[in-house]
Amino acid sequence: MIHLPVLKAVDREFEAKPEEAPKEDIREAVLQLEKEGEWIVPRVPEPFMEVKTKFGRTKKIPVEKTWHHKSCGQCGHIPGYSTSIFWLNRAFGLDYHDPTDQTSCTAWNYYASATSNPEAQAAVAMRNFAAAHEVGYFPIIHCGTSFGHYKEVRQALVHQHDLRRKVKKIMEKLGKPLVMPEEIVHYSEWVMAMKDRIAERQVIDMSHITATVHPACHYHKLVEEDAVYDSEIYGAQRTAIVTGTLQALGINVGDYSTWFDCCGFGFRHILVSRDFSRSFAVQRKIEVMIDEVKPDITVTHDTGCVTTLDQSQFAAKAHGKKVGLPVLADSQVAALAMGAHPYKVLQLHWHNTDNKAFLRKIGIDVEKTWAEFEAETEKIKRGEKQFLTWEDAEK
Repeated sequence: MIHLPVLKAVDREFEAKPEEAPKEDIREAVLQLEKEGEWIVPRVPEPFMEVKTKFGRTKKIPVEKTWHHKSCGQCGHIPGYSTSIFWLNRAFGLDYHDPTDQTSCTAWNYYASATSNPEAQAAVAMRNFAAAHEVGYFPIIHCGTSFGHYKEVRQALVHQHDLRRKVKKIMEKLGKPLVMPEEIVHYSEWVMAMKDRIAERQVIDMSHITATVHPACHYHKLVEEDAVYDSEIYGAQRTAIVTGTLQALGINVGDYSTWFDCCGFGFRHILVSRDFSRSFAVQRKIEVMIDEVKPDITVTHDTGCVTTLDQSQFAAKAHGKKVGLPVLADSQVAALAMGAHPYKVLQLHWHNTDNKAFLRKIGIDVEKTWAEFEAETEKIKRGEKQFLTWEDAEK
């Protein structure tokens, strides 16, 4: 473990200088290029909800007809993250599409290894947006990194005529048009927009739970004017995502001094200096949360953030660090509040940090629910079924 220096806690809210709203509304530019015949702009389908972004602009969030752009890291490391999103859609009887022809956003190449190029990155985004348009559904992005990356792709395509020409040629070879959605929507924006409906269906009392929130860097620091804010949450000085959802569920959200810091993932240094990443996640985030708030859980909304904050704690435990804080995604907390099974749906057994104390605190019989999950997996072992179904999850 690398021992980081102790830094004086500062309140970034007052440290930062006042920011001016960008003069350009990128969505107006997107629609103008549609008028010029540059691309197709699918509109957010009705019914949609409206939220406010950082500088007061209105953003549309679709309720249904959503095409789910899944996350490679979620599917590989924390599958209950995605299944919780799908479970919420099914619980409300919403029309959504889980595509089998989606490709990775390849942002790893862009942010971590620099082995790609602008036209390749943009073409992947356009290819996925076109796939959603072909089936008549609107893309909703599960990964915070994909979300931030696609927003940067949008900025580049709007302002770089030559890049659009190159990408258009690539898409022509695929037999697909250029497609740029009216909004680029992150799943956590959908969860927050649905928070009141989720709270109406809540069956688990969480009013005695305290949580800390880690806002994902690639959500609120990349093309920051597109992130969602609320005047009733930190005076609109921090993104309202996750915090707004938890408060709607009756959870006490505790503040801590390093809220602005990265989770430790950071892309390149998780590859080349993993000890630093783990140390940063524990010493600048987990230990600070425990010392300053003593939360029951910490909640975030990005693949890398859940993975790093959760899975870094096992190494720190070996070094006697103050760890043991369960890490969940907001979709998992929302689904759990509505009665989703902690193992069949949330798949909390994939998480490294022990979350049983939290489950017991909200009245979950851990032994009973685990036995129910094991009973289903035994059927798979015996060849009675291939996989868990949604009907199994409801039992």
